[in-house]
Amino acid sequence: MRATSSLLNLLLLSLLTGLDPSKTQISPKEGWQVYSSAQDPDGRCICTVVAPEQNLCSRDAKSRQLRQLLEKVQNMSQSIEVLNLRTQRDFQYVLKMETQMKGLKAKFRQIEDDRKTLMTKHFQELKEKMDELLPLIPVLEQYKTDAKLITQFKEEIRNLSAVLTGIQEEIGAYDYEELHQRVLSLETRLRDCMKKLTCGKLMKITGPITVKTSGTRFGAWMTDPLASEKNNRVWYMDSYTNNKIVREYKSIADFVSGAESRTYNLPFKWAGTNHVVYNGSLYFNKYQSNIIIKYSFDMGRVLAQRSLEYAGFHNVYPYTWGGFSDIDLMADEIGLWAVYATNQNAGNIVISQLNQDTLEVTKSWSTGYPKRSAGESFMICGTLYVTNSHLTGAKVYYSYSTKTSTYEYTDIPFHNQYFHISMLDYNARDRALYAWNNGHQVLFNVTLFHIIKTEDDT
Repeated sequence: MRATSSLLNLLLLSLLTGLDPSKTQISPKEGWQVYSSAQDPDGRCICTVVAPEQNLCSRDAKSRQLRQLLEKVQNMSQSIEVLNLRTQRDFQYVLKMETQMKGLKAKFRQIEDDRKTLMTKHFQELKEKMDELLPLIPVLEQYKTDAKLITQFKEEIRNLSAVLTGIQEEIGAYDYEELHQRVLSLETRLRDCMKKLTCGKLMKITGPITVKTSGTRFGAWMTDPLASEKNNRVWYMDSYTNNKIVREYKSIADFVSGAESRTYNLPFKWAGTNHVVYNGSLYFNKYQSNIIIKYSFDMGRVLAQRSLEYAGFHNVYPYTWGGFSDIDLMADEIGLWAVYATNQNAGNIVISQLNQDTLEVTKSWSTGYPKRSAGESFMICGTLYVTNSHLTGAKVYYSYSTKTSTYEYTDIPFHNQYFHISMLDYNARDRALYAWNNGHQVLFNVTLFHIIKTEDDT
């Protein structure tokens, strides 16, 4: 395109100025100057031309016309270049299409040759697709049935809406204040009825419910029976000796998931598994002693400690499973208790009620049941219930009432699911037994026989 533009420029120069294209050495002030002219291998003319000075040409009418024509020619040259590029691109596209057409022609030829084979193959594919669609037939039938059910449901909903509308209109007939007063009256009557429920007698134990599996074969876990309904913290004490770490969880759910909220490092090691949390404090037996420790979780320190006079310790009078379980601390609806044995009582169980602040013994009861023959024990409403074993077949075999200072033999079985119980304590708030059963933390439900007080009872 550059050679063509030069040729056109030279021709226009010859026509407009009358110059001989082969003439050279023209003064720049007189007009155009041709420095050289030649032919390329294709026979095209290539020339080098210098335009005259601007100050002379600007006043020359012919030069002005020449300049305008040159601009048009240059524009045409650019258009031709663009057209050439497009032509080259279209040519490449045509070549590509030609190749594709040749390929399609070959494929059609192959299809014609293999028509019978392809028809068989396509038929098989169609048959397979039909086989895939066959199971949809019963589905469509089910859709029809479901559509009928939906229609029926719509009708029932319409009927129910009409009934609810009628009920709403009927309720609207009552005065809101009247309904509110009736609710308050029912609440008051319910509270009065609950006040008449006194402590009951144990009748049945059901369960267990396995809450979690963790720790060693021996340990303790508990909640605070005096905590508010919103406070469901759980405390966990693994093993029966050589440990001082108490783990706290904000709820049963956190306990199950293992999300600890706090860890306490006690100042002393504990003995056994018969600890209790009561009114925000932990009560436990100090290792290798008959000393009882009161430790405040909120303050993080010991608030009181006292020796339990004459109480055996360090496996002198343990439960049947051993484990330094000589002193058993527990709580019920009445208060805080200690269950242990003494030489003075011939190794039989002694029940002592404790002052929760000072740990002083306020009153004691001596029973005739050997401590070493008891599997575990717990208090409900001032009555001690004793199991005859910690193994399979265990049952509540003996009870002693601190209210009447009398005992009786009982027969209340319960399911020892994991064959070895090392902790069994009653929680008055939950009305449940917390147990550590061979590395499993479980709950038992209890059924109590209640006596309803009447207006005539004093």
